[in-house]
Amino acid sequence: MDIVVQFEDGSIANVEVQKVGYLFSGQRSACYSSDLLLRQYKRVRLELGKSFTYKEIKKVYTIVLFEKSNAAFTKFSKEQYIHRFEQKSDTGVEMDLLQEYTFICLDIFNNTIHNKGRKIESRLEEWLVFLSQDDPDMIINLLNCNPEFKRIYEEVYTICLNMERMMSMFSKELEILDRNTVKLMVDEMIEEYTKMTEEHAKRMEALDEVGRQMEAKQEKLKADEEKLKADEEKLKADEEKLKANEAKLKARKEKLEIDVAKQKERAETAEAEVEYLRKQLAELQKSDK
Repeated sequence: MDIVVQFEDGSIANVEVQKVGYLFSGQRSACYSSDLLLRQYKRVRLELGKSFTYKEIKKVYTIVLFEKSNAAFTKFSKEQYIHRFEQKSDTGVEMDLLQEYTFICLDIFNNTIHNKGRKIESRLEEWLVFLSQDDPDMIINLLNCNPEFKRIYEEVYTICLNMERMMSMFSKELEILDRNTVKLMVDEMIEEYTKMTEEHAKRMEALDEVGRQMEAKQEKLKADEEKLKADEEKLKADEEKLKANEAKLKARKEKLEIDVAKQKERAETAEAEVEYLRKQLAELQKSDK
């Protein structure tokens, strides 16, 4: 919705309400402000004729209220909901350049006003509550602060009953610009969705790769476990074989000890027989003499 207001001093304000903040808010508002300034210039020059001077051109205010702010505002601050702009010199010299801008983020204001214990603190906040709130408790709170809003609520309700009341304030070029802006926003949403889909596909592919790697690791772990089990069985068999070899070695040692004892016994027997024969031989030699 757009509405143009002329103040008592002749200055003009374009008040615009956007349900969703358009892209290029600065460029768009500058175009609206320039269009309105040019319309004022043409009208005043036509009315005054030769007596016209640029002094007769009054300020033009562009006031934009966002029900849902765009990223330029939400990323900047979660608490600051009013942003004012005007043209200034870098040297400090003052000059009335006529165009000023105010952007009001109603969603950020709502988050602020709903803080625990937060009260409506000013006339400006009363109007922002009126423009943005449909919570019955907040409306009652507003009416308790300022009963004058009851008449305005009734008037708005009456206006809303007649849906055919519409007013076109700007040139065809700006209407086309609006449509192009909306189309661009839709295109960007599609592009963002496509990008999200591609990123999701990449994440799924990465998860699949991780799954494949985990399966490969599980298979390797299973193979390692089977190999470990086989090694344990082989070690057990080797231990049993070693025990058997030790038993054989022990038996051989015992047999060898027995054989040595027998050999020793035979040697002793042989020595005794040799000694006996030696004695016999000696006796025979004595008897021969």
